[in-house]
Amino acid sequence: MAKIPINISTGTIQQEEIIVGIDLGTTNSLIAVIHPDTKKAVALKEVDQQTIVPSIIHFGESISVGTDAKDYLLTDAHNTIYSIKRLMGKTYGDIENADYFSYKIIDNEQKELVKIQVGEKFYSPIELSSFILAELKQRAEHILKTNVSKCVITIPAYFNDAQRQATRDAGKLAGLEVLRIINEPTAASLAYGIGTDSSVEKNIAVYDLGGGTFDISILTISNGVFEVLSTNGDTYLGGDDFDKALFNKFVADLGLNEEELLANKELTQQLRLLSEEAKKVLSKADHFSSEFAGEKIVISKSEFEALILPIVNKTIDRCKSALQDSELTKKEIDVVVMVGGSTRTPLVQKMVADFFEQEVNTSVNPDEVVALGAAIQADILAGNTKDVLLLDVTPLSLGIETMGGLMDVLIPRNSKIPTQAGREYTTQKDGQSGMDIAVYQGERDLVSDNRKLASFKFSNIPGMPAGLPKVEIKFTLNADGILQVNAKELRSGVEQSIEVKPQYGLTDEEVEQMLMASLTNAKEDIGTRALVEASTEAEQLIMQTTDFLVKHKTFITDAEVAQTKEAIEAIKVAVNEKNKDLIQLKVEALNEISRPYAERVMDQAVANAMKGQQI
Repeated sequence: MAKIPINISTGTIQQEEIIVGIDLGTTNSLIAVIHPDTKKAVALKEVDQQTIVPSIIHFGESISVGTDAKDYLLTDAHNTIYSIKRLMGKTYGDIENADYFSYKIIDNEQKELVKIQVGEKFYSPIELSSFILAELKQRAEHILKTNVSKCVITIPAYFNDAQRQATRDAGKLAGLEVLRIINEPTAASLAYGIGTDSSVEKNIAVYDLGGGTFDISILTISNGVFEVLSTNGDTYLGGDDFDKALFNKFVADLGLNEEELLANKELTQQLRLLSEEAKKVLSKADHFSSEFAGEKIVISKSEFEALILPIVNKTIDRCKSALQDSELTKKEIDVVVMVGGSTRTPLVQKMVADFFEQEVNTSVNPDEVVALGAAIQADILAGNTKDVLLLDVTPLSLGIETMGGLMDVLIPRNSKIPTQAGREYTTQKDGQSGMDIAVYQGERDLVSDNRKLASFKFSNIPGMPAGLPKVEIKFTLNADGILQVNAKELRSGVEQSIEVKPQYGLTDEEVEQMLMASLTNAKEDIGTRALVEASTEAEQLIMQTTDFLVKHKTFITDAEVAQTKEAIEAIKVAVNEKNKDLIQLKVEALNEISRPYAERVMDQAVANAMKGQQI
């Protein structure tokens, strides 16, 4: 039976399903569509005429997102989440200046993804991002008066596999079918209308400096085909760093104690927002002055530019690398496109123009350009634009671990996607029946310096002398940058295939269950998985801590032992009660108790190791 879409508001038959374009940004997010009359991409506006939605979430009696949540940055900083995109696919060790955030990021000293604690509840960046996407979905449905379920979401070109998958999972949790994840520079090129004339051939540099991420991409467009020649960037560099530089200067100028300031989250937030205001003012004026805690703050544009010069220089270094990888010269670049709110800073525009030796293009609103391009890509996927083709690249090399912990690259960085590559390996021991396959992403020679994406055991290899089996490992990278790995022993035909997801990743079945639960019973479904993960983590911590008490009892006081055992019992009770947030709360309590004596034992071990050594 055919399905006929009806616009509920007007009662009319809708000719085609709307696919929206979404820019899920660090600072702001927005949603765009192709206007049915003009056929041009437009950012959706609410009654306030604002297109952007601040990427901020507040947890109070209810959850608020966007402008409504922004007011709580000063009044309820602990429960107000911002810059969540910076935490997507990250472990605690990946995060710089974790104390700078007003909310609590959990460090369990493991190489697991971060959790954010709000009151007595714990959230992943995926869940938090899904709240923003759900708000955008609801906003679009309110404006368009029709159901919205399909989208294209943009990401920084330098997002790795874990971050790409996290973005897709967040979309699904928000009730959106993510048809495509596309790189922000590619979207920006589309928004500028570059490449829509198939008779024009151009080389483009897209410089994208947002609130939390930076990337530079070199594209070539010929006969309506977009091809990314190279990409480079940093997922932890952006306008937030301009704010932090100003923040540090203001702390020093005011003679504030940074430890005391960071302990007072509301005061820290006030100074952070004042730093953001100063940045915006100094992008237009020569001076900024204000008051903070009864003291006057004054800074000039030249002082501001001196502060941010090292940050902008980092982006120029990335531009050099991308240009080198593209094998083009500066003179061969026809257009330099500026994307992201942070490109409004005059110093940024000047340094990029100086590097590429030409004027930069800022004619499209830098806040909207990526979402507009996503809407155009959505229109392409809907089959309404047939003369444009996008070819993207993988931003980092993909490979497996070989003997000695070396990285063997199967798909080099900047390989065009979708793509496929394979290589043959063999066994190391006679009769070896299995092979551990660990998949990594990165550019270093040792896997220990790269990011592990997944691992699995390839088993049932027939017993043969070492070196005789031929195991072909094949990587298939799809158009969304998601990797599938296939292992096959060629002599026997034994084969095994997996889709590589980040270690935290949700399976397709789990994501689909969560999507269904978003309509019926979301909390219970999502909570089941979270409870299992929390219980497993708790049981491992209990075992490790118990062993530690036995091995190092001479360094631990009776009071500390008693406290620790009491905390362990509290965790066991929480596990039995099947309360995920209580488990994580008690785990955090045990970590706080054990940290002092664990550090004491470590210090003693270092002291013993250094005895007799000269430094």
